[in-house]
Amino acid sequence: MSKVLLVEDNEMNRDMLSRRLERKGFDVVYAQDGSIAVDLADAEQPTLILMDMSLPVMDGWEATRRIKANPGTKDIPIIALTAHAMAGDREKAIEAGCEDYDTKPVDFTRLLRKIELLIGA
Repeated sequence: MSKVLLVEDNEMNRDMLSRRLERKGFDVVYAQDGSIAVDLADAEQPTLILMDMSLPVMDGWEATRRIKANPGTKDIPIIALTAHAMAGDREKAIEAGCEDYDTKPVDFTRLLRKIELLIGA
């Protein structure tokens, strides 16, 4: 079973997305901020990370850079999720180390396709 680390500080978004992922057979672990995400990526070794970019404590950009800088977690694919889709955000996400990028509100079918492409599901 593929494990997804869902990094999302909004409880409603986290709940909705996690339930849909679990229905598709994913094991979901959560982090509410970037600092916890960095620790959980190392401890849990998820198959994939869904990273909200606007987070308290440590934002998703910095958390992604730290996860990608760690030899133990650098190969975990990360999809950036952001509600603030601005010109250049996709490039900024790729620069930070994300393999892909998606906007909120999440189009679950599109996101699932991106997940499947990255993990070969």
